[in-house]
Amino acid sequence: MLKSNKKDSNDFKEGIIDLSALSKKELIQRAKNFSKQYCVGNGDGFKLKDYETKAGFNLGDEGKPLVNQTLQIGVEALAAMQDVLYAQDKWSLLLVFQAMDAAGKDGAIKHVMSGVNPQGCQVSSFKAPSPEELDHDFLWRCQKHLPERGRIGIFNRSYYEEVLVVRVHEAILKSQKLPEKLITKDIWENRFEDIRNFEKYLNRNGTIVLKFFLNVSKKEQKERFIERVDNPDKNWKFNAADAKERGYWNDYMDAYEELIKNTSTIKSPWYVIPADNKSYARIAIASAIITALDEMDLEYPKVSAAKIAELHAIKQALLDEKD
Repeated sequence: MLKSNKKDSNDFKEGIIDLSALSKKELIQRAKNFSKQYCVGNGDGFKLKDYETKAGFNLGDEGKPLVNQTLQIGVEALAAMQDVLYAQDKWSLLLVFQAMDAAGKDGAIKHVMSGVNPQGCQVSSFKAPSPEELDHDFLWRCQKHLPERGRIGIFNRSYYEEVLVVRVHEAILKSQKLPEKLITKDIWENRFEDIRNFEKYLNRNGTIVLKFFLNVSKKEQKERFIERVDNPDKNWKFNAADAKERGYWNDYMDAYEELIKNTSTIKSPWYVIPADNKSYARIAIASAIITALDEMDLEYPKVSAAKIAELHAIKQALLDEKD
């Protein structure tokens, strides 16, 4: 298990300047090496305390352009790979983002996916279930928003809320219209099993699932909350319920640990991203997505000789037109 990421962060600091000189193959390999330190894989024995919330480096104000350059290179690489994913139209990618309030989910989605063609990407946010959604199983409302082949789907919160907020506030469970005899001491284990089977099903049908827990510290969350109060442009992001949930911090950390331990698999892994540094977190997320896309062996559809001949004939006809 990861006890410290200082060595990898130093590698990041030393290698950040020369990324623009790397070939595509070298860039992808660098992304794989960088992101794997945050990949849980098989969740057996997972302990959240083994993963840091803060990157072990600080480049200061002078280093910000280098960090931005690195993120931009990653965004461009991701956009190029997404274009092939869309054209090939066989695989799809589902990205699940979970975190405490103010951990940076919205910003990560905005910045990491900034270069992606909107036609090939869809974002779905999940809040408290509606009456219609409560009349269905807990996976139903998310299933409706799964990405089509060739597309990247993003869940800003997800079906994992059913083993997070519902577990922390069990009164919610009692309002979900489940038959009483089904609400047993095994309900969380049952839901973990359902989720594992659901994600296995998606994998078997060409949808790769990556899950990101933005691991922010309680101290950093406090600072971001205060910033949202002090900055009029960010007042809209904050409400009393966010502050109230801080009181359940330890319960949420226990719930996250349990869900990651029980639902992280080799094919549908969790990435525990240090989120106290937003830029660092975004680079780590982009690196993980690039890694997943590379493992799909993407390529543009091959055009037959007959089709190529037809295209050349059309081109010639256009050239022969008289203006």
